[in-house]
Amino acid sequence: MTVHALPFRPPYDGTRLAAFLSDHASPGVETVAGGAYRRTVRFGGGFGILHVEPAAEEPALHVRLDAPGLDRGARDAALARLRTMFDLDADPAALSDGLGDDPFMADLVRRRPGLRIPGAFDPFELTVRAILGQQVSVAAATRLAGRLVAAFGTPLPGEVSAPGLTHAFPEPAQLVDADVSLILNMPRARGSAIRRLAAAVLDAPDLLAPGPDLEASVARLTALPGIGPWTAHYVAMRALGQADAFPPGDVGLMRALDSGAGRPSRAGLLARAEAWRPWRAYAALHLWAEDADRRGAPAVQI
Repeated sequence: MTVHALPFRPPYDGTRLAAFLSDHASPGVETVAGGAYRRTVRFGGGFGILHVEPAAEEPALHVRLDAPGLDRGARDAALARLRTMFDLDADPAALSDGLGDDPFMADLVRRRPGLRIPGAFDPFELTVRAILGQQVSVAAATRLAGRLVAAFGTPLPGEVSAPGLTHAFPEPAQLVDADVSLILNMPRARGSAIRRLAAAVLDAPDLLAPGPDLEASVARLTALPGIGPWTAHYVAMRALGQADAFPPGDVGLMRALDSGAGRPSRAGLLARAEAWRPWRAYAALHLWAEDADRRGAPAVQI
C-alpha cells in the first residue's frame, strides 16, 4: 500500500493535536491510538479507511488510504482535506511574529511552540458535532456522536475494516428527516438544529465551503436556527480555515487572561483580541491550552 508524505514546517505539536482529536473522536468513525489517527471516509459510491501517523525521520505525516477502487482525484482530494485538518500549511514563524506584540501572548507562544488548529475532515460532520456538544461535556457529546453514528450512519462493507471503525458518518440526506432528538434523548431544539443544518446543506452544498471572508461565513452559520456566534466561530475556526475566527464570550479564554486581577469582560476580551488579528484563532488556541494546563482539563469543552 502506498504511503503518502504530507510535510509541514516545524515546530509541530502533534502530540497535543492528537490528544484533542482523541478527546473529540466520534465513536465508530474515528480512532486515535499511539499518536495515529484513523477514520472512515466515503469515496464517491465507496468507502475507505484513512491512516495518519507522524513520520519517524522527517517533518511530515505519513498517510495510507485503504480504499478499494479509489481513483487519483478522490485520493488527492482526501490528502488535501488532511492537510487542512492537521493544519500542515501553517507558518510558525509568521504566527509568532503576528502574535508577538502582546507580551502575554508572546510568552504563551514561546512556551508552546508548534500549536496547530485541529481542523475537520468534513465540515458538515464537524458542525453536527458542535451542535451535539452545546451545553454538555466533551464526554457527553462523544457519547451522543456515537449514538448518532450507530443510528443514522452507514455501516462499512465487509471488505473495508479496521479496529473500532464501523460506520461512515451520516450524510445530510440521512439526517434531514431524522428524529434525532427522540433517538438520542436530547433537547428537541438541538435535534431540530441538526435537521435544519442538513436541509440547508442539501439546498446549498457550498454552505460550509472554506472561504476567506470570516464575517460572511459567520453570517451564513448564524442564520441557521440553533447556531449562535460561539458555535459559528468555532466551526469557522476548525472547519472553514478561518485563522481569525474567535469564539466571543468564551469562558476559557477569559479565564486564561486572568492574571490575578480578575477576568476580562466579553467586551474586554474582544478589545484585547484586536491586537491578535489576523491570527485570533491561534491566539484562542494558546489561551485554551493555558487554561487547560492550569486546570488539568480538556482544552475546549465542546
